[in-house]
Amino acid sequence: MSLNDTCFINFKINNLNQIIFHNGLLNYFDSAENCFISAFRKHTSSNDFDVEIEYLASPKLDGKVVLLSDTMLASGQSMVLAYKALLEKGNPSAIHLVSVIGSQQGIDFVSQNFPENTTLWIGGIDPKMTTQSYIVPGLGDAGD
Repeated sequence: MSLNDTCFINFKINNLNQIIFHNGLLNYFDSAENCFISAFRKHTSSNDFDVEIEYLASPKLDGKVVLLSDTMLASGQSMVLAYKALLEKGNPSAIHLVSVIGSQQGIDFVSQNFPENTTLWIGGIDPKMTTQSYIVPGLGDAGD
């Protein structure tokens, strides 16, 4: 993968640890272009929420390799929403999803909702989530 044809995307849901994760990855992909997506959970009830994209800054993505990072891949819905928003910037040649930890449900969801040219890089898998879509046992406050 040529770093000149790579765009590194930080997907953030109001999370300082996501910025730290992003900066750590940039130590290895320091020649890649950058994109930033900011989103938040809009709670509709105690157990339900919608994710809303509030900001997107990205170069054109046509033909580029995209690394889309999110510290924790819980339900996978946020990652799919971010991907759909990114399509406004072009069609990447390959996508790599990067997470420290994820739930099996999230992995299954992104596998069904991303194109075949997608690879998932994940440090660990937890088997379940709470009804509020938090990974169990997860990383504690790392997602806050």
